Amino acid sequence: MENIKQAIERAKASRSSSKPRVTADLRLPQPRLDSGATALNGAGRQIEETELNFAHLRSRRIVSHDGADYLSRPYDMLRTQVLQAMDLDGWKILGVTSPTPGCGKTVTAVNLAFSIARQPDRSVVLVDMDLQKPRIADCLGLATAEGGVLDILQERTTLQSAAINVRVGDQRIVVLPTAATRKSSELMGSGAMRNLLHDIKRHYQSHVIILDLPPILSSDDVISILPQIDCVVLVAAVGLSKTSEVEECNRHLQSSHLVRLVVNKATDTNSNYYYDYQSDRAHLNGRHRRTS
Repeated sequence: MENIKQAIERAKASRSSSKPRVTADLRLPQPRLDSGATALNGAGRQIEETELNFAHLRSRRIVSHDGADYLSRPYDMLRTQVLQAMDLDGWKILGVTSPTPGCGKTVTAVNLAFSIARQPDRSVVLVDMDLQKPRIADCLGLATAEGGVLDILQERTTLQSAAINVRVGDQRIVVLPTAATRKSSELMGSGAMRNLLHDIKRHYQSHVIILDLPPILSSDDVISILPQIDCVVLVAAVGLSKTSEVEECNRHLQSSHLVRLVVNKATDTNSNYYYDYQSDRAHLNGRHRRTS
């Protein structure tokens, strides 16, 4: 755990620097602008797409759809590291979680999805699995989260009907939002959830599947679904996440492949990056695993 402590201490030191934080302008309140729908022809057939609003995305700190934006660079670094690890073992499903709420896991999941989608040979499905407090629809400016994951699990709709094709500029991803429920614990470990993940893998065979999971320490939801997930990114936050919380998450993730730990909400004073990346579980418990 010494490397994690050092990373967090470095991030704390940079946070107190007199240099302005590069994310400050992204936190300004802006009016919500819901997206509008459009239909485009692709591969000889008509595909209904939802065009996302640039201003709304930026107000939610979603920036990685624009590769020219320097704020997308840390997500591109994370993208490369994650894809190398996933390709090495043939993994398809990546979960993004955090120790507690407020660490930035959803923002990380969405930005990672768009960063991967910018690769010409990559496609992405982004799934909101935070059934208690879903945020994907709000981040993207989607008018509603109805008809998504929860409705599929409760057999009120199908995967094909619930999937939303979204576009911002030239970047496209498939999104499965969800409505909230208090019965998330039962649903996460259910046969219906296993069937849904199986159907997503089968229907989107060429896609990277990113699940925005709940915080690990908030409930047993993540523990219930971990057996269905190939690998995990853990997002911690400077000034919020405690080393003891990261250690507890590590214990819960012992049987999982933790490909990256993201230390969020920190400014590197030597660059424009505002994330500090540590590598895999080798930094957590001393065991070596190649991830790049």
